[in-house]
Amino acid sequence: MQVSILCGGKSSRMQSEKGLVLYQNKPFIEHIIEAVLPISSNIQLITNTNNYDYLAYKKIKDIVVDKGPLGGIYTALVHSETEMNLILSCDIPLISTEILLELIEKHNSNFDVSVFEDTDRIHPLIGIYSTTILPVLKKAIDDNDLKMMRLLSKVAHKLIRIIDEKRNLFKNINSVAELNELNTNLS
Repeated sequence: MQVSILCGGKSSRMQSEKGLVLYQNKPFIEHIIEAVLPISSNIQLITNTNNYDYLAYKKIKDIVVDKGPLGGIYTALVHSETEMNLILSCDIPLISTEILLELIEKHNSNFDVSVFEDTDRIHPLIGIYSTTILPVLKKAIDDNDLKMMRLLSKVAHKLIRIIDEKRNLFKNINSVAELNELNTNLS
């Protein structure tokens, strides 16, 4: 299975490259890669910067820039060697191998996309995406229709319910305040 980590984003609230923010003395991206490696070493980083060059994985620049996560997913799928792809954002340092295995296990080939949901929200940037949605992605980009929830509504998707105790694993850290809270709560 191809794994793509979306390292893009403006990171205006974090004020630095999100994937390289340190948590427990290690960049977020390295926590995510550690969770992924027991599943697949076929990892590519979708990034428009050279900041990730120290990592020995393939780096791919966005095909169409400034299109948010949807553009990153499009780039990842265009460059994928497999039909099914694990897509992850770079701001989820608590993600675990176990939860990723649960996603893979519960994914069903009748669906083009499988993502998690909890009682509060859907998590579209921890998901399995099929290359079969490339035409839908391309049209969304051409139309500048970049909302992830709208994309999901246009493809056959499966929502995998997670229990609230596991919600922390999906916590994406978008600001310095959220990072401080994470470090305080987990130390």
